[in-house]
Amino acid sequence: MTAPIPSAVRFKVEPGDVPPEKAARRLHLTLAEFNGVLPKLLVRGFPPADPDTGMYDLEAIDQWRRLRSATLFGLTAPPTTEQSAGASTSGMGDRFAATKRSRNG
Repeated sequence: MTAPIPSAVRFKVEPGDVPPEKAARRLHLTLAEFNGVLPKLLVRGFPPADPDTGMYDLEAIDQWRRLRSATLFGLTAPPTTEQSAGASTSGMGDRFAATKRSRNG
């Protein structure tokens, strides 16, 4: 009996989570530059590192970047403060009833 022969085909596996150095590179920054601006980025919603591994999710970083220019990618931006306040005081049912009253009255 002989040992199994390894496959000649190897598949490249793209990591989903990366160390801070590669997250910095994704933003075209050095690690020092990234660490310097990271507090500001986090305030603006930049995805934080995983608390256990310290790794950053590349897909989350890319989505965050796209949301900065949401209209270019067919995405919707987060609601403004005024939109959020309006949504909480007037539900779909309230708007429907108001429209019905205006048509009937």
